[in-house]
Amino acid sequence: MANLNGFDASKVDPSDVLSPVPDGNYPVVITESEFKDTKSGTGQYLQLTLEVIDGPMKGRKIWDRLNLVNQNSTAREIAERQLSQICHATGVLTPQDSVELHGKPLTAKVVLKPADPGYNPSNEVKGYLSLNAANDPAPAAAPEQAQPAPAAATQGAQTSAPPWAGGAQA
Repeated sequence: MANLNGFDASKVDPSDVLSPVPDGNYPVVITESEFKDTKSGTGQYLQLTLEVIDGPMKGRKIWDRLNLVNQNSTAREIAERQLSQICHATGVLTPQDSVELHGKPLTAKVVLKPADPGYNPSNEVKGYLSLNAANDPAPAAAPEQAQPAPAAATQGAQTSAPPWAGGAQA
């Protein structure tokens, strides 16, 4: 039993039942992170608490789960790619602890997941971008026939996969 010291609910407005946020790109920061065991007990996921930092949904929370320890290699790969998106968006490319990603603004692409039998509708994070990338206009179309760069300019140049491709980078 817990003593509530005469709490009077008639003097406090009840909280609203919050529905999921609409589809969209939201400026967020990670406020909490922790590893949790999967239901099956055979793996772990990194649960991230995201807080919207601007706009009409400011202050709302969204959760994401990254299956970083999982027997299913596809689930692991998806989680690693999303973590890579977060790292690139925040500029923290080699975090030793998830707390290093806290408080750094980024954009989360959020979709509304319809209700399933026995579950309410919820939000699902489909990807991450830096704040600037999410606000930049679409790149201009490439010219019909681009001129090749002079050989001297490309000599010794290294190519790497874009951050969203999830490839390993040196």
